Amino acid sequence: MIGSIRGEIIEKTDNHLLVDVNGVGYVVNVPLPVLDEAATGRAIFLRTHMHVRETELTLFGFPDAEQLDLFRTLLKVQGIGPKVALAILSTLSLESLKQAVAQNEAAILARVPGIGPKKAKHIVFQLKGKITADDIFAPAAISISDTDGEVLAALTTLGYSVVEAQMALQNLPDSAKEEPVEEKIRQALSGLSKL
Repeated sequence: MIGSIRGEIIEKTDNHLLVDVNGVGYVVNVPLPVLDEAATGRAIFLRTHMHVRETELTLFGFPDAEQLDLFRTLLKVQGIGPKVALAILSTLSLESLKQAVAQNEAAILARVPGIGPKKAKHIVFQLKGKITADDIFAPAAISISDTDGEVLAALTTLGYSVVEAQMALQNLPDSAKEEPVEEKIRQALSGLSKL
């Protein structure tokens, strides 16, 4: 079992990296946020999971132990294989996934390619108790201004869930805090479109 990998990125494709470790190239499937930050010629360290099938060995890499643990937790859900688990971690932030499970927001998971509403509900049900959202609600305890309330109302009116709207608001850059409502909504929608 390969538990981690450290080496130089020698190739980057749409869904994996080729990492050179002392002259041996390892193909490592990684989530999109890792791919976006990766560049050939740069060093990288990944926590890894090796998926074994009869005909192939596939290596999946993650930037930290928390994402690796979450990937393995997703694999325990009936009907979720490594490709779907990786798609979930490529589409949703850890916080979004935790909030979706904590607040029964299956619609958030249904945005992941290959996951329909029925499967999303099944995943949320299976993950109850396995994924907690203890630390991610701390920022939400910050008092919400009148303009923030207007932004939340606008986003929910547009069809986003309360969880998605709160996440979009929390993810606004500091420079947007003093912007007018319309600009905050525009930036929040821009962030949501990347989910």
